[in-house]
Amino acid sequence: MKGFFKNKENYGYLFILPFFITFLIFSLFPILYTFFLSFNYYDGLSDMEFAGLAHYKRLITDPFFWTSLYNTCKIWFWNIIPQIGVALFLAGLFTLNKVKGEGFFKAVFYFPNLVTAASIALLFNVLLDWQHGPINQILIALHFIKDPINFLNIPSYAQNTVSLIQWWMWFGQTTIILLAGMSAIPETYYEAARVDGATKMQIFFKITLPLLKPTMLYVSVTSLIGGMQLFDVPAVLTDGIGAPQNSLMTMIIFLYNQAFRYENFGYASAVAYGIFAIISVLSFIIFKYMKNDK
Repeated sequence: MKGFFKNKENYGYLFILPFFITFLIFSLFPILYTFFLSFNYYDGLSDMEFAGLAHYKRLITDPFFWTSLYNTCKIWFWNIIPQIGVALFLAGLFTLNKVKGEGFFKAVFYFPNLVTAASIALLFNVLLDWQHGPINQILIALHFIKDPINFLNIPSYAQNTVSLIQWWMWFGQTTIILLAGMSAIPETYYEAARVDGATKMQIFFKITLPLLKPTMLYVSVTSLIGGMQLFDVPAVLTDGIGAPQNSLMTMIIFLYNQAFRYENFGYASAVAYGIFAIISVLSFIIFKYMKNDK
């Protein structure tokens, strides 16, 4: 060991050592221990009992898990489509035009991403309150509705509300990422297209969009990973139970309830690895589709 540190070039290992110690304790060990738990019955108090593949067999046939998967995908889909659409429009607008106050608009669009999801969920909980919420009061005052709507107690309204919140929180960040991708496209391509008489729409669809594919792939995959782990907003809106009628029961809420509400840590661990497998498969599909898209 003394000989190892006689070489000053090896001092660098001392600086990266804290990272690896932290990674082993707080990342790698929980991953491996969760995998171990998934093969055991464990409620946190009693001794562990080997379960074999029982938790995974239960997971495949559990209708509540598949309902949570459907809810998660539905909420994510209705969030990511408008999110990328609006982000593309804004990024194209800022790239192909000189917009006065561009920096201000970028900051405003990104601002919701700086607020915690729980705070935003509480805000919408107050806004959509069916008895005293301002949304219902405004709609009644404008004679759009006669009686207040209990938005958070109707499955379709509740899911769309979560999709709307997710879109509002993340479209600013997606816009910034797409702007960065567009700024990396060589200006000579645009100049050559303008010389040939191409319109702004032709430039966007024929040059910008094809060359933006790697950035779009990154946005799609990271959004999928984040969307499949949706937890905080629906948990705050429904007190963590996934109401109404399990419409906001996402996969992570289902996992959380199995672990910390029902103290079924073995099955919750199997759910965690099931979610990991689903995210991996969907990410692979998106990657293959966008990579092969001509």
